[in-house]
Amino acid sequence: MRQKTNLSGLIIFVMAILTILSAPRAIASEIAPAEDQIASAILAAPEDRRAGAGVLGYNAAGELVTLRKADNDLICLADQPSDDSFSVACYHRDLEPFMARGRELSAAGVTGNERHQARAKEVEDGKLSMPRQARTLYVLSGSGFDSASGKITDSYLRWVIYQPFATPATTGLSLSPSPGAPWLMHPGEAGAHIMINPPKAKK
Repeated sequence: MRQKTNLSGLIIFVMAILTILSAPRAIASEIAPAEDQIASAILAAPEDRRAGAGVLGYNAAGELVTLRKADNDLICLADQPSDDSFSVACYHRDLEPFMARGRELSAAGVTGNERHQARAKEVEDGKLSMPRQARTLYVLSGSGFDSASGKITDSYLRWVIYQPFATPATTGLSLSPSPGAPWLMHPGEAGAHIMINPPKAKK
């Protein structure tokens, strides 16, 4: 009886070890090939600027790396494989310090308005670089990327134009969201930006 009990325990132990050892491979298998990451990420950029855009994406270990160097002033970010949503983005290279800091804060568990306020303070204190002129961020979301057609399913593109310290008085913009019309978020702050959200297509 004791021998049978010991054998059962050994089997459970071996199965647990195999599960742990197989986890990295399972995670890696969820990361899209580099060519698909590049192809999907650049779709967020204007069509005439895609060929020269640089692309940041993920290697087999899930680390963010440069998949393609930029020949123009746009940096595109591939979909993050660790969540269930699908979203890619492109932005002016001058926004990279601000964006990179945002990724650092998110990795540390600082999100939402807390993350926004942290970055804004660092810009105001001179610790974080942020251009004073307008710079654009393009965000393209959907339900996934079809590599065969080269398209993002149920795609939805929106624009964010960063204009530090902008206010309704300096821009003439409203603070109230309006589908298809520009409006201003975080007025008077270092992270002030103009939002443009087109109406979503009805299914």
